[in-house]
Amino acid sequence: MNKKVISIGTVCELTGLSERQIRYYEERKLIFPERMNGGIRKYSFLDVEILIDIANKREEGVQTAEIKKEMNKKNKYDAAARDQAIKGQLNAYFHKRS
Repeated sequence: MNKKVISIGTVCELTGLSERQIRYYEERKLIFPERMNGGIRKYSFLDVEILIDIANKREEGVQTAEIKKEMNKKNKYDAAARDQAIKGQLNAYFHKRS
């Protein structure tokens, strides 16, 4: 899901977005394609899902700055949840050993 193997042309077909729109979302730091030799962009299936979500929100009138803010908030929440889960696993592991 996270492997960056999809070309921008295929992403355009899958999302209905133009190359220009996709590059704009990259400039706005909403999407992060991998750059190959010669600057060719490669995307993952997760990137495609994110772009579809962005396109839907833009159709609803949501500005890119608000989308970015929402994405940052979600990423912070996901990171905090991961940290909490790891701490719980470590506590359980060391509690068993003592």
